[in-house]
Amino acid sequence: MLGKNTVFSEKLKVDCRGKQLDLNEAQLMGILNLTSDSFYDGGSYLKDHLYLKRADEIVVQGAEILDIGAASTKPGSFLIQETDEWKILKPALKKLRNEHPQLIISVDTYHASTAEKAADLGVDMINDISGGTIDKRMFDVVAENNLAYVLMHIFGIPETMQQKTFEGDILEEVNSFFGEQLQRLREKKIKTIFLDPGFGFGKTIDQNYCLLKNLSEFSHFYLPLLVGVSRKSMIFRYLQTNPQQALNGTTVLNTFALQNGAKLLRVHDVAEAKGTIRLFLKYNQF
Repeated sequence: MLGKNTVFSEKLKVDCRGKQLDLNEAQLMGILNLTSDSFYDGGSYLKDHLYLKRADEIVVQGAEILDIGAASTKPGSFLIQETDEWKILKPALKKLRNEHPQLIISVDTYHASTAEKAADLGVDMINDISGGTIDKRMFDVVAENNLAYVLMHIFGIPETMQQKTFEGDILEEVNSFFGEQLQRLREKKIKTIFLDPGFGFGKTIDQNYCLLKNLSEFSHFYLPLLVGVSRKSMIFRYLQTNPQQALNGTTVLNTFALQNGAKLLRVHDVAEAKGTIRLFLKYNQF
């Protein structure tokens, strides 16, 4: 039987470059992919009228954060060049910041120069799938611009991470990674940090489920946990379906994530995830 969520149950608000994010209850990060090859919605929002409409939908449906990415990080994808990434992001960020001045905007990037330019356009957060391992300047840029930061665990790089997944105790590995990188982040005096175990990034299906079930193992860091399982292969490969059929599985796993302490869910389907949070909160009233 599901019990009450006790991880991060204390009063919790975090600052995202001057914007307050209330984490007394879980919040949503809505995904906006400006790529042609993302595993689920690649190519859907390449034109400005389409991504602006999608951003409006994400906000109306209840997301507190908009996470914008211009590079696919699905298994087998190559690292994007910084210039190519910025060519896509620059016009979109200008328009989106103008349309949504109070919204917390995150950029999904592993390039420090992209993060730096995005900060100049008013971005509030960097979601780095490499946890600072691809570009060693990333932590400096985040610190210098007072950005919020998502520290994600990855084993390898997207191109090869599922060809050679991690072998060993995955909880020990992720704990060790967080501990080492957090020491560097704190030396830079970076204040707002989210921890993301990195579901699907260099891990087997069993390791993904082990991480999900044991999210509370990371509560000793006293930082909010971000969970991103939306329509991922840990759902559709196990069920032998596809990403388009993975919404129900996503809802189930998001419920488990909330139960185990997640404070931020990164999702494609914002309205459905918002409903999941509302039902979870109602359930825990009793």
